[in-house]
Amino acid sequence: MSGGGGVGSSFDPDRIARLRGQLAKPAGGAVASGGNGALKLLWQRAIALTLGFTALLYGVEGVNSVTDNALDGAGVRPRSEEGLVGILFAPVLHANWGHLFGNTLPVLVLGLLTLLTGIGRGLTATAIIWVIAGLGQWLTAPPHSVSVGASVLVFGWLTYLICWGWFSRNVLQIAVGLVVLVLYGSILWGVLPSNPEISWQGHLFGAVGGVVAGWVLSSNERRHRRGSDAGRLASQG
Repeated sequence: MSGGGGVGSSFDPDRIARLRGQLAKPAGGAVASGGNGALKLLWQRAIALTLGFTALLYGVEGVNSVTDNALDGAGVRPRSEEGLVGILFAPVLHANWGHLFGNTLPVLVLGLLTLLTGIGRGLTATAIIWVIAGLGQWLTAPPHSVSVGASVLVFGWLTYLICWGWFSRNVLQIAVGLVVLVLYGSILWGVLPSNPEISWQGHLFGAVGGVVAGWVLSSNERRHRRGSDAGRLASQG
């Protein structure tokens, strides 16, 4: 009787150790797949929210047009208690279809890019812009005027996209901001008084809101950068 042929190469201890080491490592393909999945989900959500908001603008203007612009009374009325409600509603109201058509493409492009900085971050930036623009209009717009329009958001998204990357030192976002500046930077002249029928105050404070949002929402990155700089200085000392 033979004493057996041994356990064979499949049970070589060194080989088993190597296999365990390989199994303990995360699969590169799985990580890449997960990253691509998260990016795809971000795009899907950002597109859905942007299209949904644009559809809301058109739905509101549709109701407004068949009610003889009755909804426009809910715009920002400066320095009046009843006009405070306009801070909430003014950005979804428009004076007419031409007004809305003029805002549509910037809303689609800049709104989408803002949400692509992160859904939560983009929505928070929008809320900051919304409130600052509305309060600015309420405080500074001419007496007896009513301010409406999504252009306050457009100006805010523009300055947010330009500033957030710079404040956070995010190279990709800085590049996006530069492209946005080239494509839409000329509209920033709209923060200056020109046409009395255009709320330059809303444009101005919308732009201010975008800068504030960029600063506030880059706080973690700026804190991390300060910590890294302090660590390097300490190691050099």
